[in-house]
Amino acid sequence: MGSSKEKKSHKKRRLGPSKKVNNTKRKKEKKVKKTPSNNGKSIEYVKSKSSKVKEDIVRFPTAAQQLMYFHQQYESTNRVQLSSIELDSFTETRMVELNPDQAQSSSALADHMKVAFGPSWKEILCEKELDGTVDPGQPALLVVSLSALRSLDLLRELRPLTSECRAAKLFSKHMKIEEQASSLQNRVNIASGTPSRIKKLIDMEALDLSRLAVIVLDMKSDAKGYSLLTLPQVRDEFWDLYRNYFHQRILEGALRICLYDEIPANIKRKKNNEDD
Repeated sequence: MGSSKEKKSHKKRRLGPSKKVNNTKRKKEKKVKKTPSNNGKSIEYVKSKSSKVKEDIVRFPTAAQQLMYFHQQYESTNRVQLSSIELDSFTETRMVELNPDQAQSSSALADHMKVAFGPSWKEILCEKELDGTVDPGQPALLVVSLSALRSLDLLRELRPLTSECRAAKLFSKHMKIEEQASSLQNRVNIASGTPSRIKKLIDMEALDLSRLAVIVLDMKSDAKGYSLLTLPQVRDEFWDLYRNYFHQRILEGALRICLYDEIPANIKRKKNNEDD
């Protein structure tokens, strides 16, 4: 009798570890599902580990989706509401339309920008020599990112446009601001950096925005789920930069915005009382 009990206990011990391994494997499975949205684009449903609530993400959003999300973030973060006059000026034409078919390309951002700048993209974004119409330190395209690493990632996507005229790197990691100011004494068509360093270079009058036509806001989230418009310190630095140097030019039609990569879907903006 005793020996049969021992055999049973051995069997239980052998079965124990295998069950735990199976449970571990289940936990490691990615909880991501893709389904088509109403407009035909792909939406990723990512299950949050903390809240256990599904978050809808749309990649390469339309101009209308970009506009609604940007308005929402502007009003909620700055605790203001855009006036009816501002809303009439700040329409979908101020946003850069993205083509989701280019999402898998290693030079996707470059392809989008060629379309955004139209037939003259090569003269505006690739020419190296200064002429009577372009002064030093005047980029036509400015990319604003959460971090130096993301700035570099997007510059890689822009390589087809920067082989002749090098892009300006405007972030603080491993780079002195004096060196950056010196590099801006040459022709610059494309610049990429972080909000704080970009604003400092503008304040120093090293970076000139008079030729700026498009700003790309990198919406890619980091490992903790934060983006340019949601990470507290960087978010505040961006909106400080935006209010001082971008907002009025956008309302005047001299500047367009591109929210690049991914934004939450199903955005709802609070109704403005002035709209009535």
